[in-house]
Amino acid sequence: MRTLVTGAAGFIGSTLVHRLLADGHQVIGVDNVSTGNAANLEAVLGGNGLSTGRFTLVQVDIQAPELTDIVAGTNPDVIFHLAAHVDLTGSVSDPQFDARSNVLGTINLCEATRRGGVKRIVYAASGGSRYGTPTRLPVDESAPVGPLSPYAVAKLAGELYLRAYAGMYGLAPICLALANVYGPRQNPHGEAGVIAVFGSALIAGRPVTVYGDGTAARDYVYVDDVVDAFVRAGEAPLSVTGTYNIGTGRQTTVAEVHRMISSVLDESAPPRYAAARAGELHAIALDASRAEEALGWKPTVDIVEGIERTVHWLRAALDPDSSAIVGA
Repeated sequence: MRTLVTGAAGFIGSTLVHRLLADGHQVIGVDNVSTGNAANLEAVLGGNGLSTGRFTLVQVDIQAPELTDIVAGTNPDVIFHLAAHVDLTGSVSDPQFDARSNVLGTINLCEATRRGGVKRIVYAASGGSRYGTPTRLPVDESAPVGPLSPYAVAKLAGELYLRAYAGMYGLAPICLALANVYGPRQNPHGEAGVIAVFGSALIAGRPVTVYGDGTAARDYVYVDDVVDAFVRAGEAPLSVTGTYNIGTGRQTTVAEVHRMISSVLDESAPPRYAAARAGELHAIALDASRAEEALGWKPTVDIVEGIERTVHWLRAALDPDSSAIVGA
């Protein structure tokens, strides 16, 4: 299968690239490497046998006009669209930039997709923000949407554009509404990804800041499980379309996340607290039973195991000489 992955150098995108190559597929990666990290792709860029002749990275922004020529020239069977601006606070302070990346970039890809004759596009939607503040948790796809931030609005707009292009041009999009994804390769220095942020701070001996009172709850889903959902969506019959929640259905509070990471690291330093940030939800969890029925997908890594794996990776990434990672 020939595939094209936007956001290929990012956290989820690079993990997907490695999985697709391991499964024997051809992969074209597209990334402007503004927030993605080319180091995430070093192993496959080096032609290590796993990817020899089957992976190419094109450094271009998804808003660029030449994207159409890239899609036409590579003729993929499936496009996985993960490139996005994912900074919620940044979307509040500069909603125009967020919209250019997440709305105009997605429109440009839709145009490239239909002009290139590609039917299947799998889109990384935001399950953590599309429903606003649902009255019941876990929430399923039948719940009303209620985006509460520019980021949430822009990601939902991407879904709606894909739906419109499906009706106008026969595209067959699958939108995966992702819960809070975590795991190896997540940027430990960014805003997104509380597990990576907390873990890196505790490893480095820095204080951890909790925004709000620590009771805010999220549905944390491990990156390998998320990548498996993308692969299944890419291989699904073209008759399968629509939006599917990808999450565990379980709520875990910020305070519980801090305790679990502290336990792995044998740390006892308490967090410090700051005011909750604008646009953030108090609680979310996703019912993914529709994805299980249509895609055969369900999560396999629970949060305790996932946090242990992530902390081991963080230790190795932040301190390559750490003996704690040996054998992990």
